[in-house]
Amino acid sequence: MSEATTGDDGEDDIVTVNFKLTESFLDEIDDTWQGRGFNSRSEFIRYTLRDAVEFPTFDRDELRALLAAEGDVRDEQTMSAEEARERFGTSDE
Repeated sequence: MSEATTGDDGEDDIVTVNFKLTESFLDEIDDTWQGRGFNSRSEFIRYTLRDAVEFPTFDRDELRALLAAEGDVRDEQTMSAEEARERFGTSDE
């Protein structure tokens, strides 16, 4: 569940979010935020979530494509640069 605190100053409301973690993962989080100079666990988690939303590394479709490409390389099912240019309609220029 979450609980919102309202403010009349035009800022976004602060919402408390509860979630469950394993104790060992929480220990890793604590070691990380303290080692990186954050003031609190909450500050670190907010920063990390904001960063993940604003700058996602990849989405699931990209991950699937990457894994499929790795499988093709392992199975030696690759294509030449020329074949790739023809397939995807690109050029060297």
